[in-house]
Amino acid sequence: MRRRTFIAALGGAVAWPLVARAQQPAMPVIGRIYMGAASQPDRNRAAFLRGLNEMGFYVGQNVSFEYRTADGQADRLPALIADLVQRKVDLIFGTAAVALAAKEATKTIPIVFVTTADPVSIGLVASFNHPGGNVTGVLLRAGAEATAKLIELVHELLPATTTVGMLNNPNFLDTVADTIAVQSAINFLGLIVQATKEADLEPAITKLVQAQVGALLIGDNLFFSSLRDRIARLAMRSTLPILARPSFGEDGALASYGASEFDGIRQGEIYMGRILKGEKPADLPVLLPTKFQLVINLKTAKELGVSVPPSLLARADEVIE
Repeated sequence: MRRRTFIAALGGAVAWPLVARAQQPAMPVIGRIYMGAASQPDRNRAAFLRGLNEMGFYVGQNVSFEYRTADGQADRLPALIADLVQRKVDLIFGTAAVALAAKEATKTIPIVFVTTADPVSIGLVASFNHPGGNVTGVLLRAGAEATAKLIELVHELLPATTTVGMLNNPNFLDTVADTIAVQSAINFLGLIVQATKEADLEPAITKLVQAQVGALLIGDNLFFSSLRDRIARLAMRSTLPILARPSFGEDGALASYGASEFDGIRQGEIYMGRILKGEKPADLPVLLPTKFQLVINLKTAKELGVSVPPSLLARADEVIE
C-alpha cells in the first residue's frame, strides 16, 4: 500500500507542471498585412522589430505573427482580414487601406496603421487627439508641405523643367492623397500614369518618357516603395530624374524629402506594444511626424548630368555619393 501510494503521489507530481504550462497565458498574435509587392522582401521589418523590442516584445518569446501579403491589390484585403479575424489575432497592423478594411470587419480587435493619408478625412479615426473606437496609428506625411518641398527641389535641381509626371496607384489611399496634393501645389503637372502591379511599371514609365516630362514624382505607398530599385532602373534607363519620399533616397532618386518611414513604423510598433500591455487605441492620439529627411543622391546626379547647388547640399540631412 505504501508503494502504491508513493507511485500515485509521484504521478501527480509529474503531471502538475504539465497542467501549469497548459494554463499559462497564450502568446499574443499580431496580424500584419504587407501591401508591397509579393516578389520583394519587406524592407521595414527591421523597424517593425525594433519598436516591439523597445516595448519588451520579442518574436518567438512573447509575441508571434500571422503575416499576409496583398501584393498591392486592395481587393484582396477583405479575405485576408477575414482570415485574421477568424484566427482571433490580438492586433492588426497595416496601411490606411488595411486599417479601413479591418475596421469594417471588426470593432473589437485593436488596429494600428502607419499611413500618409489623412486618417480623419478618410474615416479611420474621429480626430487626431481622440481617435475613438479600436483604431489609432501614425501619420507619416506633412500634407501639402512635403509635396511643396518636392516641387521646390524640382525647381532647384532642374530649373529648365516645365512639366513633371507622376506614378500613381489608385488602390492606395496614400497615393490618392499625394496626387491631390501635387495637383493643388503645382500648375505644371504633365501626366499621371497608373501602375497597380509590377508588370505595369515599364509601360507606365515609357508613357511618361514619350510625353517628355522633365521629372518623375512617385506616389507615396508601400507597393512603389517595395519596387523602388526596379522603378529607379527603369527611369535611369531613360535619364528621367525621380523625386520622391525618403525611402527612395538610396535607390536612385535624385532627391527625396519627407517624414522618416523607418521612424514612423517604429513608432507604430511602440503603439502596438502599449496596446498589447493593456492600453486602448481610443486613448492613444494619432502621432504626427517629427523627423524629416532631405536626401540628395550625388551619384544619380552625376549619371543624369545634373549640377547640385552647394546651398542645397548644405541643407541636406544625407548626401549619397
